Amino acid sequence: MASHLPHPFDPLSGEEIQAATAIVRKAHGDELHFHVVSLHEPRKAEMLAWLADPAKAPRPRRVAEIVVIDPRNLKGHGQVYDGLVDLQSRNITKWIKASGQQPILIVEELLEVEAACRRDPMVIEQCRISGIAEHEMEKVYAEPWTITHDPRFGTGTRMIQGLMYFRPQVDNCQYQYPLDFNPIYDASKKEIVAIDIPKVRRPLQRHPAIDYHHLHIQKNGGYRTDLKPIYITQPEGVSFNMTGTGREIEWQNWKFHIGFNYREGIVFNNITYNDKGNVRPVFYRMSIAEMVVPYGHPEPPHHRKHAFDLGEYGAGYLTNSLSLGCDCKGAIHYLDVDLPTQSGEVRKVKRAICVHENDDELLFKHTDFRDNSTIVTRARKLIVQHIFTAANYEYAVQWVFHQDGTIQPNIKLTGILNTFVMNPGEDLEGFGTQVKKGVNAHNHQHIFLLRINPSVDGQQNTVHMVDAVPIDAPVGSAENPYGNGFVAKRTRLETTGQAMTDYNGSTSRTWDIVNENKINSASGKPVSYKLVSRDVPNLMPKEGSLVWNRAFFARHAIHVTKYSDDELWAAGDHVVQSSGIPSRGLGTWVGNGTQNVANTDIVLWHTFGITHFPSPEDFPIMPAEGITLLLRPRNFFTSNPVMDVPPSYSITPSEIAAKRTGFDTTDKASKLIAMGSQSCCKPPKL
Repeated sequence: MASHLPHPFDPLSGEEIQAATAIVRKAHGDELHFHVVSLHEPRKAEMLAWLADPAKAPRPRRVAEIVVIDPRNLKGHGQVYDGLVDLQSRNITKWIKASGQQPILIVEELLEVEAACRRDPMVIEQCRISGIAEHEMEKVYAEPWTITHDPRFGTGTRMIQGLMYFRPQVDNCQYQYPLDFNPIYDASKKEIVAIDIPKVRRPLQRHPAIDYHHLHIQKNGGYRTDLKPIYITQPEGVSFNMTGTGREIEWQNWKFHIGFNYREGIVFNNITYNDKGNVRPVFYRMSIAEMVVPYGHPEPPHHRKHAFDLGEYGAGYLTNSLSLGCDCKGAIHYLDVDLPTQSGEVRKVKRAICVHENDDELLFKHTDFRDNSTIVTRARKLIVQHIFTAANYEYAVQWVFHQDGTIQPNIKLTGILNTFVMNPGEDLEGFGTQVKKGVNAHNHQHIFLLRINPSVDGQQNTVHMVDAVPIDAPVGSAENPYGNGFVAKRTRLETTGQAMTDYNGSTSRTWDIVNENKINSASGKPVSYKLVSRDVPNLMPKEGSLVWNRAFFARHAIHVTKYSDDELWAAGDHVVQSSGIPSRGLGTWVGNGTQNVANTDIVLWHTFGITHFPSPEDFPIMPAEGITLLLRPRNFFTSNPVMDVPPSYSITPSEIAAKRTGFDTTDKASKLIAMGSQSCCKPPKL
């Protein structure tokens, strides 16, 4: 196997992006606007064969997925095409019209909207009505959002709405000066074609600024001075190895490939765990595949505010270049990514992904009260992270791998609330909160979709729903004389219809991904991985609403479908301006609910997130709020798999009796700041 060749899971390099776009331009013209140039993932059957024997099995071909708009066609509105380019043969193997659909929005389009708003006479007039003079138009800002779906425009014309703001001074945060109207931008004509105006007008409120940058803080009392530095150091280097082409990682028995694409951001493939020499597959592919942020104010046009940040904008396209010591702290390994521009060139994002280790507090501990024999072992974790900015919000997407076989997707929300102007004394009717004088932040949700193609000890898996329930037998019965009996009630999810299930906090509901063909020799139960997730809000918009139609994936906490190579995008291949009728993506894959999803190659889709009722503490910039879940091995190992992690301190009863010192690798960098001399790990004398 040639080491210089990219791994089949590696994202396209800049050279491959340029090669693909050159092939397409040669065949279809230089005028094309490129919206997607990304790896078309290898077919799973071919990939599994290659992973099993890379020396002998055929290497999967490198294929580029292409989505373009040809602005010369469809009466000036542009024709969308989906294509595939075989980079080995340099042939276009697919080129079809995506009629009545709009591809993902790209940065170049978004930047056009603000400039168009500032020069448009209709927008200037609305700004005048709001209390902004014409000479202040350079202080007017437009936040470009997809129009979601608007029957006035349908899907044939590419439309973008502007959420409008004002900055009295250039360093002010514009979200504290929202305006009350929404221009509609035609991306084909490159002009404003309509303005949505609310029934109740709300002029600009010019109250004193509250800004979060250092100039404002220093002017208004300065920063707190009682913080001492905390350093994270690894003087002997890190404990992980980047192998192959530099995107495969080995750490603490884990091995997996770190991919990246324009839509999902980080993608993990071929996640395995080395169990005492037995390399066991766990997950074939895992990612955050979609999200939706519905806002809860019923007054038009707020019903259009429900961003599908991945399908409509792309977490990859919006990803940040991370900073050492700021976004990631400690000994950091970075991965860059290459992304296409509208013209088909390459935009490199340096340091798009950070990989690092952190201390993770206790791994396990036990002290025997009889003689103070003890063992205390500290844990560490591996974090793979990227951060993307979706207009006002930042999302830090962390994937935490633990030594005991647990994987923890962990998302932190920060950034700035989406805001709307309010009149003095206005009754917000419960749909929002005044977070600053004149500033209304509407209720909203952040709902994420985790996509897992499991391979728990093999490709044949089944999902079981597990509820903690008291047994039916009454108190005083022979089966339950004291009334304390409870069990784990298991429900085998056998079809796509049965698998549509919801979270139940009263039963501590979890879901097990089970390989029923492999039995744990210790417990006698099938091996499994348990999904433990408690941040699972119901979708607030009602059945039949625009959001409910478009976000089929968010109607239930769990869906399970049978694996198919190209069933990746739960809200449809092209989300922009879609109506949700008929259903696309996951709604079609679930079908009539009768397809078998037991003991086969499956995909588990899980929605999780938060419902956010804003408060002044969230403004003008929001302290990070975390959302987390766990994928935990259950009946996967025959005993605690991390007993071989060196303890900080361990001493047995026999060593205490013999007055020996035990096993001591106490962290010598830690130091005592209080009076006393007792080690933090060694037991006190009785």
